Amino acid sequence: MGKTELIITIILFNIFFVLFVAAVMVYIRKYKQRKKEYLNEIEIKNEIHQKELLATQLEIQQATMQQIGRELHDNIGQKLTLVSLYTQQLLYENKVPEVSERIEQVSQIINQSLHDLRSLSKTLTDDNINQKEIVTLIQEEVDNTNAFKKCHVDFQHNFNQLDLSFVHKNVLLRITQEFIQNSIKHSGCKNIFINLNTSQELLWELNIKDDGIGFDQSSIKSNGIGLTNMKNRAEIIGADFCLESQKNLGTTLNIILKRQP
Repeated sequence: MGKTELIITIILFNIFFVLFVAAVMVYIRKYKQRKKEYLNEIEIKNEIHQKELLATQLEIQQATMQQIGRELHDNIGQKLTLVSLYTQQLLYENKVPEVSERIEQVSQIINQSLHDLRSLSKTLTDDNINQKEIVTLIQEEVDNTNAFKKCHVDFQHNFNQLDLSFVHKNVLLRITQEFIQNSIKHSGCKNIFINLNTSQELLWELNIKDDGIGFDQSSIKSNGIGLTNMKNRAEIIGADFCLESQKNLGTTLNIILKRQP
């Protein structure tokens, strides 16, 4: 083999080697790209599956509440109504003033319990949420809480009417209820401040804050069942969820749902 042939052979070998390395690099790059696309697809499918599970959980929970509401109204409500009629009959037949006074007290308690039961039954059914504006639903919850005089709740909003679906109203109402219950039960707060606003960029923004003892978020396993429920509800409708709390500085919840472009 001559010197020229040797040089040509070396050049060809180098060219083939470079092409081989380039082909391997292209293959590895495409493999990584396909792997990344596959993992992204898996992640998207998992997110969709998780949202479907959360939506199903909400539907089951809502169906359960509807059943409880109907049972309260149709069963226990009817029994309380019957007891109320009996007390009215006893009050009419009794001639002893002292006994009549006690019967009247019992009758008032029964009637108040019946009223509260009907309100609870109505709250648990779809009709109450479908028929009322979200500000009305939250204001009713605020009024019920303030009636117990354990904690004062202040509710502010920059609209009276907003076209929201049942799911959105249900999420807003249940999260508000959950926060209020958690604050009263665990934080020892004196005040809770609720703000619900809308804007050109945001369909709605819910901000709730208490002045309770707060908590160390890192020390709460999975942030607690109540906090997890609130976060899951927000995720169902694609809202941004942010909860911050520090010891002796209270707890603040902010949930934002942007308008779809």
